Amino acid sequence: MNTLLGFPEGGVPAYGRMLREWRARAHMSQLSLATEAGISTRHLSFLETGRAQPSREMVQLLAGMLDVPFVERNAMLVAAGYAPAYSERPSGAPELKPVRRALEYILRQQEPFPAFVLDSQWNIVMKNAAAARIFPLFRGTTTSSNCMRTVFDPDGLRPAIVNWPAIAECLIEALHRDVAATGDEAVVQLRDELLAYPEVPHRWRAPGAATSLQPFVSMELRKGDLSMAFFSTLTTFAAPLDVMRQHLRIECFFPADAATEQTARRLAMAEAMAV
Repeated sequence: MNTLLGFPEGGVPAYGRMLREWRARAHMSQLSLATEAGISTRHLSFLETGRAQPSREMVQLLAGMLDVPFVERNAMLVAAGYAPAYSERPSGAPELKPVRRALEYILRQQEPFPAFVLDSQWNIVMKNAAAARIFPLFRGTTTSSNCMRTVFDPDGLRPAIVNWPAIAECLIEALHRDVAATGDEAVVQLRDELLAYPEVPHRWRAPGAATSLQPFVSMELRKGDLSMAFFSTLTTFAAPLDVMRQHLRIECFFPADAATEQTARRLAMAEAMAV
């Protein structure tokens, strides 16, 4: 078969295979998806097997109903024979200068508490001065630009996290959700890498294995005489029309107690006075 025309080995066109995979990932039957899309189950079946060719509008309609990420929507459009709809501009592109200014503003406003901008693989794209000021005080000898690896690495932040099992369990659950939502191979590899670290329970390999019943879990840090505790929030862009913007997340850390707030302010003041 000619894979360049969207027909991989096995005879099922690439678009039909991708549509079927995303429908299964969304736990939707052909009947439910067809009903929501206003088409017949027969037509949807023909799209999945390659007996019918979708229009560009139909590709977009079904991808939207299945909540397919922009980068995968582009792949589905290409597989169906159409040009990508969503740009993949680098973060330094001139058109994204307002976005970068907004991110810098959010990071500054979070002071004296830490904040990061993360990409879809949980790599740190940007961080504020508080993040650079506070977390190195607890980190071990290994540094990583990936916040997940930093938490799981025995030579990273892990030894300083008092409640590491609870934090790590929440992060693995987040990765399981990312894998289910995006199918991103890089996220799959990251999850599997973290699961292979020492003393990671085997039951964490299954999605939905988290046992905590708390509304949120604070990260408790301690190294020597220094102790701090934070909880965090994740923010994304509303109505993004660009692949990069859809995948960016802003993680802001807030003090979980008065002592942490006081320590964070004291560290910021000491740094300012030293300049």
